[in-house]
Amino acid sequence: MSDESKTLGGEPGASHLTPAGAAYYPHPIIAREGWPFIAAAAAAALLVHWLAGPWWAAPLWVVVAFVVQFFRDPPRTVPQEQKAVLSPADGRIVTVERARDPYLERDALKMSVFMNVFNVHSNRSPVDGEIHKTWHHAGRFFNAALSKSSLENERAALWIRTPGGADVTCVQIAGLIARRILCYVGTGQRLARGERYGFIRFGSRVDVYLPPASRPVAAVGDKVYATESVLALLP
Repeated sequence: MSDESKTLGGEPGASHLTPAGAAYYPHPIIAREGWPFIAAAAAAALLVHWLAGPWWAAPLWVVVAFVVQFFRDPPRTVPQEQKAVLSPADGRIVTVERARDPYLERDALKMSVFMNVFNVHSNRSPVDGEIHKTWHHAGRFFNAALSKSSLENERAALWIRTPGGADVTCVQIAGLIARRILCYVGTGQRLARGERYGFIRFGSRVDVYLPPASRPVAAVGDKVYATESVLALLP
């Protein structure tokens, strides 16, 4: 992903950057990214139901139910604590450690959220701030629960600077099944805490790199919810 706002390919595994996508996205309960998948699955189930009957169509209706639950996108309530770093994704905390931020070349507090196929996959900004730079790296598709996925998998990163001057790096990482990272913001845009900025399809991970003096609130193994759960407090 370059600094300029542009589209990055349409092939599976590529990221898609649409600058105005985040600011005007409503909350329709089912994410717009899923509408074509739901329509296709429902059409197939209806066709088999009509031609062969409900028993033959039953497995396809199960698929429809799975796709609908995968692409659900409920609205969220934003915590008011100004120094709070909010979870950018639903899932479980798999990493809380002192690590090197590979994007800003600094020591940082790294926190990672792993999303399985039953989690909501909308990604939301962890902080208020302006996007100073974006990156996109083509890569492999290891299981996103593994630490090596942070550096070896397909990924898209944002450098967000808060109004207080804190630098936060937020990284979308594709997983073993996920082959499509969607990021709708670019350099120079501002994000509000909890604002929807992207989506990852079918199981993945989001890493957040924070200033080293940040204090973690969530711990490894905790279940977190995008926007509503606080990961850490900025210094």
